[in-house]
Amino acid sequence: MSRSTTAPLPVAADDLEQAIRRAVTTLREAPATAWDRKAGSLEWDCWETVEHLSDDLFAYAAQLGPRTPPLEGEVPFVWESRRPGGPANVVHADRASGPAGLLQVLEASGALLVAMVRTTPSRVRAYHVFGVSDPEGFAAMGIVETLVHTHDLAEGLGLVWTPPADLCARVLARLFPDAPSATDPWPTLLWATGRAELPGHPRLTTWRWDGTPRSTQR
Repeated sequence: MSRSTTAPLPVAADDLEQAIRRAVTTLREAPATAWDRKAGSLEWDCWETVEHLSDDLFAYAAQLGPRTPPLEGEVPFVWESRRPGGPANVVHADRASGPAGLLQVLEASGALLVAMVRTTPSRVRAYHVFGVSDPEGFAAMGIVETLVHTHDLAEGLGLVWTPPADLCARVLARLFPDAPSATDPWPTLLWATGRAELPGHPRLTTWRWDGTPRSTQR
């Protein structure tokens, strides 16, 4: 299905919660011995990629957390990599907890962002390197991170992952307004994040979304 030409519904906390729940449900099907495999086209293994995703969700929640959210930079946590070339995170899961503990870390980080999106007034703005954004924007960013990194993980873990088309369409409208609209939303989201080709559109080697608020354009 192509994207609708009608105005899309806003991205909401419930959408983010759905994305995280679907991702965790899918990832629970992975063999316990598979987590050291490379995650799709990434240079990280699957365990590191879940830590990175968890860290993204945590960091977005943290940006919305201060009474006066920062507009010039990120909340100054210390991000550290556990190995050369690994992701630099605040969030790391205890390896002794196994895959079940790793996914619990993902659920917990996601729940923090869901809660912040639900409780932060829509007028609030906070810094992101791809544009100062609002709670809806951070929800959409969290969804994109969840959908595409679960795609990376599914490739590495040998799982099937196809998120709902309507959810993909809404985050495309919110963060990638210039993406092709006549193609199916999920392949289009993979194209927009540098993970696939589309007919007439070669795979991107660099990409970014536009997180700036859209409320004044609706």
